[in-house]
Amino acid sequence: MEINADFSKPVVIHSDQIEWQPSPMKGVERRMLDRIGEEVARATTIVRYAPGSHFSAHTHTGGEEFIVLDGVFQDEHGDFPAGSYVRNPPTTSHIPGSETGCTIFVKLWQFDLADRTQFSKSMEAELGAPVGGVATATLHEDDREIVTYSRLEAGATLTSEAPGGIELLVIEGSVTGNGEVLARHDWLRLPEGHRLFVTAGDDGAKIWMKTGHLRFAAAPRV
Repeated sequence: MEINADFSKPVVIHSDQIEWQPSPMKGVERRMLDRIGEEVARATTIVRYAPGSHFSAHTHTGGEEFIVLDGVFQDEHGDFPAGSYVRNPPTTSHIPGSETGCTIFVKLWQFDLADRTQFSKSMEAELGAPVGGVATATLHEDDREIVTYSRLEAGATLTSEAPGGIELLVIEGSVTGNGEVLARHDWLRLPEGHRLFVTAGDDGAKIWMKTGHLRFAAAPRV
C-alpha cells in the first residue's frame, strides 16, 4: 500500500475529510496520512481508540513516535493524557489501549534504527517564553530531525526554511498559509526547498512540527 509516498511533492490533508478505517483490532480506527507498506509500514496516521479498546502486545522494530490529541492513552509504562509527546525507539514493546478512549497522531518506522532513547514529555510544560506571539518547545533533536511544539497567539506567524523537509500538524486552532487554511488535526508536508509561512487564526493555534527527516524517508526494512 502506498499513500502520499512521493516525498518530493507537497501534501495537505484535511483530516475531517478522510473516513475512519478499521484497524485489525476491534474498536481501533485510523486515518492514514502517508504510508509505505501494509500492516508493517512506514506510516503517519491519526488513530482513534474507543473506550476500553486496546492492541495486543507488540514490538516496534522501527520505532514509534506519537502525540496524544485527546483523551488518555495507556500502556504498561503509564497513562499519557492529551498533550503528551512519546518516543518509543526500535526494539521497545508495549500493550497500548485506552479505558476512556483517546486519539493519537502516530509515526512508525521513521527512527534511526540505532536509536534507543525512550521518553515522554508534556508539550505544554516544555514551552519557552513567547517571542513575537509564538512560544516554542524543542521536544527532540538529533542529526536526522528536529521536533517542536509551538503555541501561537492570534495573528502570530510561524516560518521555516529548514533543510530536509517540513511536516506540520495543527493540534488546536487554525493557521492560514502556503495557499491553505489548516484547522484542527489538519496535516501538511513540504519537501526540501519549500518554505513554511503560516499565520494563526482568531483563536490562535497549537502546532506540532518536524523538520529535516524527509531526507531519510524510505520503506521499512523487514
